[in-house]
Amino acid sequence: MPLRVIISGASSGLGMALARHYAALGAILGLIARQERPLQILVEELSNASYYVADVRDAQTMRSVAQTFIQHHGCPDIVIANAGISNGTLTEHAEDTEVFENILATNVIGMLNTFQPFIIPMRNSKKGKLVGIASVAGYRGLPGSGAYSASKAAAISYLESLRVEMHGSGISVITICPGYIITPMTENNPFRMPFILTAEKASKKIIHAIENKKLFAVIPWQMSIIARILKLLPNFLYDRLFAKIQHKPRHHI
Repeated sequence: MPLRVIISGASSGLGMALARHYAALGAILGLIARQERPLQILVEELSNASYYVADVRDAQTMRSVAQTFIQHHGCPDIVIANAGISNGTLTEHAEDTEVFENILATNVIGMLNTFQPFIIPMRNSKKGKLVGIASVAGYRGLPGSGAYSASKAAAISYLESLRVEMHGSGISVITICPGYIITPMTENNPFRMPFILTAEKASKKIIHAIENKKLFAVIPWQMSIIARILKLLPNFLYDRLFAKIQHKPRHHI
């Protein structure tokens, strides 16, 4: 029986690369994104793939997507909550409040909405993997990226809570913390991005971590060293080092 895999945020970047790699492995795919045309083009390229136009912030629509996939293909073996958005934000600007809310809703509540409809079916089958794409940006608050850092810190904690909740159920919860990946999300970053990977290389490493049931993986491993060092820096030193770094550009999502 081929793997059955759900991927949110599949219309570009890392999600698209993951879809292509799983398709090459012969998986049955359920691909989710807000934009229909890129999904159509991707599904035409792949075999055994279906697409669903949905916003992960919409819990009712995500439940409908899950029901449709299960009716046609059965309970998925892997659900990857990959959908995410990033944007520069500054608390002093009132117009950034809505942007902040959208980032948190997509990156945190969207992850919940992606997993929730599949948990009971996975419990009943006593197997499955729930994979959350977090980020090393969740290790410390990056200036100018308060919303994104907060969302990824919340995702890391949420995934840990869910992992403990699923203990003994047969369901694995896997946290993936990528560093920098060449995607539309990073193309306008005005700062140096160490150890940056193509989406294709990152997806291979992520799939390897999923196959090996790594509960927590930083991609690439070099970023885990940087992240741990930053986590250990005392606040006064961290503040001094990062106060003047370039910020991610602000624009409305």
